[in-house]
Amino acid sequence: MLPSDEISKSVELPPLISAHVNDLVSADGIIVVHPNWWGQPPAILKGWIDRVIRPGAAYEFNEGDSGEGVPNGLLKAGTAIVFTTSNTPEAREQAVFGDPLETIWKNCVFGLCGVDNFYRKNFRIVVTSTPTQRKAWLEEVRDITTGYFPK
Repeated sequence: MLPSDEISKSVELPPLISAHVNDLVSADGIIVVHPNWWGQPPAILKGWIDRVIRPGAAYEFNEGDSGEGVPNGLLKAGTAIVFTTSNTPEAREQAVFGDPLETIWKNCVFGLCGVDNFYRKNFRIVVTSTPTQRKAWLEEVRDITTGYFPK
């Protein structure tokens, strides 16, 4: 949760939050991994987003804009990859929900923070997956990350 005393972009942040902000703004690439939790990232990750992806670090509004406009992205990361897991079949996900995680990460987070090269992969169905299937997913994650971030 974003404490009210951390809202101002000029506030002195707690050391851990400050370290996360510094890591984020200096990153050449970003990888996020989380389960689909009611069509959203889990609350603890949402709290991290609110506290770390902050004005003055990840984005800014034009002078004279009090927040109604579209922010200018400040992140230098060239690529963001989000890996998610879920227990919802793809057909149901698309038909009933669309793809809220794609929208959140691509349009609402990274797109507004200046990270234009975005990729997301969802692994499903976790609850009935086998160890062999999960191993294959991990190999796919390795291949994807190596493709976007070669050594």
